[in-house]
Amino acid sequence: MALIVQKFGGSSVANRDRIFNVARRVIETFDKGNQVVVVVSAQGDTTDELEAKSKEISASPSKREMDVLLSAGEQMSMALLAMAIQELGRSAVSLTGWQAGMQTNSNYSGARIKKIQAERIWKELDSRKIVVVAGFQGINKYDDITTLGRGGSDTSAVALAAALHADVCEIYTDVDGVFTADPRIVPNAKKLDDISYDEMLELASLGANVLHNRSVEMAKKFNVNMVVRSSLNYNEGTYVKEVSKVEEMLVRGVARDNNIARISICEVKDAPGKAFQIFSLLSKKNINVDVILQSIGRAGTKDISFTTALDNLDAALSVLNENLDAIGAKEINHSEDVSKVSIVGAGMVNNPGVATLMFEALYDANINIHMISTSEVKISVLIPKEDSDKAVRAIHDKFNLGK
Repeated sequence: MALIVQKFGGSSVANRDRIFNVARRVIETFDKGNQVVVVVSAQGDTTDELEAKSKEISASPSKREMDVLLSAGEQMSMALLAMAIQELGRSAVSLTGWQAGMQTNSNYSGARIKKIQAERIWKELDSRKIVVVAGFQGINKYDDITTLGRGGSDTSAVALAAALHADVCEIYTDVDGVFTADPRIVPNAKKLDDISYDEMLELASLGANVLHNRSVEMAKKFNVNMVVRSSLNYNEGTYVKEVSKVEEMLVRGVARDNNIARISICEVKDAPGKAFQIFSLLSKKNINVDVILQSIGRAGTKDISFTTALDNLDAALSVLNENLDAIGAKEINHSEDVSKVSIVGAGMVNNPGVATLMFEALYDANINIHMISTSEVKISVLIPKEDSDKAVRAIHDKFNLGK
């Protein structure tokens, strides 16, 4: 008998027919003699609809109350799925994140899991029930509801798989697995049979929307067996594991992130400690930054540019402008008309010329590059947002990823 954690995304439980489809798939796994824990996201666009409702009341609602509101979406899904499983003749129980023992810190809207006290889950499993858990949510030391951020149900599932020592964590979505690019942008994108944790973590962090990046980080840390597959068919999915078997493949995928902004701090005094001063201000506000570019000093000053998520833009501009005189900069400007396009592949580190091919693809497509960032397994460029789809297709073709 195996213990299997299955996670179903919002599109997989979007309506009655899909909920019953999920219920039947869960029962198939259960009837093979397995113990099954199911994690669900909110139905369809429920989270967006709840956010819209909050805007009807307040332009800037507190994050604590937003967590209370948004957690309702997953609770709807878990109850409806448990009902469907019961209608099909099996025992099931739904648990909220806190009933499942999901304890987090107090960073509302972006909480991190501290530990899981899984006694209630084990009790229900031992009584041969299918356990349906609301993803995306937990409870902090004040007994307040917290949420893990967009995509957090993936992280809930992997955390439960780790805590329960599950045999496998199956992530079900509306696509067949992890592709070399978004199939909606690149029609000839190819599904990967497997991908390494490091490659998947980079793709998830760089805009590929298949998995939440923190879920991959946790899967790697606790060596969770993970597979991404479709809830709408029985095709084999993509296995995420320590080492991919296709080591000779230089580039595994192309990702695009349009949800970013570029901020430039102009004419900063060219002196030691200025970068520390700037980025410590941002870190104190929990604002993550990504691509960073510092110009060569001129006339005793330099420019510092970086990217951040669009959701962080207002907060970043606010804290920087409040401290403009202390920073000693002339002005701060920003642009939302940018996109980050990246290639990822563990094989890149030992193969010169990969960056050249990427830049050649962009040159051939007449796309200008604003900023560049590299690591051992990825190369990212900042380009005009209007060129992002064209860039992804051009790079995908240059590396023959569809073949």
